[in-house]
Amino acid sequence: MMLYPALTLLTENISNRYLLVNVVARRARQIADTADANGISLEDKSVTIAINEVADGTINASAVDTTIASDNVR
Repeated sequence: MMLYPALTLLTENISNRYLLVNVVARRARQIADTADANGISLEDKSVTIAINEVADGTINASAVDTTIASDNVR
């Protein structure tokens, strides 16, 4: 199975793979929550949209809040 976009392309914009996963997950959550709040049906999955944003260079680690809120820590 081939991954598209390739991991090498994604890591050009966010070099740390673990940070990449965190950024994509958080951005996907933002996309899904916004679509839900506005009653918008997404054509693609929110994770796919987030990955494509990273590949295009429109999203990077500084553009997404990757901090963990203290009220979410158990």
